[in-house]
Amino acid sequence: MTRPLRGLAVLQLLSLSPALPSFKSFANSLSRLNFLFLRSLFLPSPSFSDSESSTSKAETSPLLPDSPPSDSTNPTSYRFRAADPAGRRYSSRKWFSKTEVMQRLTSVLSNGGWDLSFLNSPHVELDGLNVIRMLNDLFDGSSDAALAFFFFTWSWSYNGSNHGLRMVCAMIHISVLGSMNHMAVSFLRSIVRIGDGGKEWHESVFDILRETSRNRKVLEIVYSMLVNCYIDEGTLEKAIGLVNYMKKFNLFPTIEVYHALIRNLLESNQLNSAWEVFTEMPSSGDGSNELIISLFIHELCVRGSFVCACKLLSEMQNYGGKADIVVYTMVIDAFCKWGLLKEATAMLYKLIEMDFSLDYVLIASIVDGYCKAGRLVEAIGLLNSLSCVPDAYIYNSFILKLCKDGNVEEASKLFNEMFEIGINPDAFNYTTIINGYCKIYLIDQALNTFGLMLKRGVKPTILTYTMLIDGCCKVNDLQGAEHIFDVMKREGIQPDVVAYNTLINGYSKKGHMHKAYEQIDMMRMNGVIPDVATYNILMHGLIKRGFIMESREMFNELVRRGLFPDKIAFTNVIDGHSKEGNLEEAYLIWCSMNNSGIKPDVVTCSTLLSGFCKMHRMQDAGVLFHKMLDAGLEPDLILYNTLLHGYCREGDINEACRLLVMMKESSIVPNDITFQGLIHGLEKNGVENPVESAALKVREIFLLKCAG
Repeated sequence: MTRPLRGLAVLQLLSLSPALPSFKSFANSLSRLNFLFLRSLFLPSPSFSDSESSTSKAETSPLLPDSPPSDSTNPTSYRFRAADPAGRRYSSRKWFSKTEVMQRLTSVLSNGGWDLSFLNSPHVELDGLNVIRMLNDLFDGSSDAALAFFFFTWSWSYNGSNHGLRMVCAMIHISVLGSMNHMAVSFLRSIVRIGDGGKEWHESVFDILRETSRNRKVLEIVYSMLVNCYIDEGTLEKAIGLVNYMKKFNLFPTIEVYHALIRNLLESNQLNSAWEVFTEMPSSGDGSNELIISLFIHELCVRGSFVCACKLLSEMQNYGGKADIVVYTMVIDAFCKWGLLKEATAMLYKLIEMDFSLDYVLIASIVDGYCKAGRLVEAIGLLNSLSCVPDAYIYNSFILKLCKDGNVEEASKLFNEMFEIGINPDAFNYTTIINGYCKIYLIDQALNTFGLMLKRGVKPTILTYTMLIDGCCKVNDLQGAEHIFDVMKREGIQPDVVAYNTLINGYSKKGHMHKAYEQIDMMRMNGVIPDVATYNILMHGLIKRGFIMESREMFNELVRRGLFPDKIAFTNVIDGHSKEGNLEEAYLIWCSMNNSGIKPDVVTCSTLLSGFCKMHRMQDAGVLFHKMLDAGLEPDLILYNTLLHGYCREGDINEACRLLVMMKESSIVPNDITFQGLIHGLEKNGVENPVESAALKVREIFLLKCAG
């Protein structure tokens, strides 16, 4: 029995489904998705043969893309191209000319009982429902999703109008059945991106996908793909909505999709939603939940919720998982990062009691925690108790702490000890000791270590070169810094923004602003984008040289380029205004920092206070000082000295003494600058022997009151 085709599209998609506000935009998006493919099919092109006798491979074309989209995030970037004789060969697919494809298509449809006489009438419009039936019959009769996709695009061109959502959904199911998952994902991604109709649009998509499905397992796969598309687009609420919709029909995403959803929810600080998704997902019973549970344990550790993390760790088996050494290492490492070394050590010895085999990652984590806390002797004792021979990473923990404390001599002894016991230092070890020498201005020793590094065949990292550049700048050897910078580039290491900033900072501190600007140009030429730190360095250099107007222009450029000024940037621009006497403008910027989500620190307040004091506006300085105290900021010695000198210049010894009392209560010891300010104030008040009087007042406040 033949199946007649109606001349009019009586059962188009819009009559089969609710009116969708974004249907037009979806059709436009779908049109863009397949434009290149349609053009290659229906426009004159040397890629197709109009004759059956043509056998040239250059005149044939594949029915499906030979690779996934070049841009997996952009469904409009699909590239369909002719088969390349020199390219990748497909052993499981035969390539056909356009004529051969049409012959296969008509043969399969005719065998399925379809009357194809309408092909000779250009005025007959294919009915939407019949197109879906023909797509299904084509796949059933050929098991070839590519052939169905050919008809999908051909019927689109034949009708001269876009296919509806129902036909697209049918094609999605066929794509999955025919192992063309990349095509299904492209369609689904387009659906997600143009779903501007809100919740109703997506609910309609869910319903239509279910209605057009003929295979329950395929439907579950399609829904999983759609959930993953929502995750990729950052629409987690819609992803959760689809998961809940699936549960109504006892359908569930794959474990990989659940994992991706939970991970993204945790990354977006939605712990409760993530836990709800986890507790409602089906139990696989194969231990695959371990990775998901470890995500929750990691998130709890990051938040410092160790009671909950340890409870979940002990109850992992209740959730279909088993705690392994990796999870325990994660918790111990978090304990160390939070300074909870006692708890970390207790868990370590608990693992020993449980007969866990301790690996170097775990031991290195806890040793590094002890080293960062400055408890090097205890770290060595721990290594001895575990009969553990340190590796390069463990040595680096000791060397790093010693260098940070300025004890480079001891760090160097440890570094040399590595050679004696047969451990070859890695790039991190060399870089750490080089940085230690640079910090105490021993650039010659740093360069000698660098030479040893090269001699032993250890390849320097970009951080190694950056440390050396910084070391040369510290000792005012800009020529040496330039040389190292050039060597880095000759060795094929492209400087990053930190390396550029280090050299620019060296130029800026020496006042070579023209060279600093030259490096900015070089950065952009090499595709390195200046960051906020770059602009901060330039602003500070300009202000230091008295170019206040230029520093403000630099701040404006920072904002104009879409960067968000940080605390240092605000401090620089406030400092510039203060130095020019524009204190009202400086104060307004100080107030605006909170609106930008940036809390002023003591350095920022000192900059503005210094401006008020220099302009003899001590009342305003006092108001700002108390605002700072109300905000919870704790003044340092520099800020106290700034304010004390301001009061003493005005001869206000009482306020100066009150500041001294506050310094004593905060355990801040005065220095020579404090003392000189007090002497100047006493001189302003005509006190005889101001030096002795100042010493007496300081002794009275800091010594006598302490004794009392």
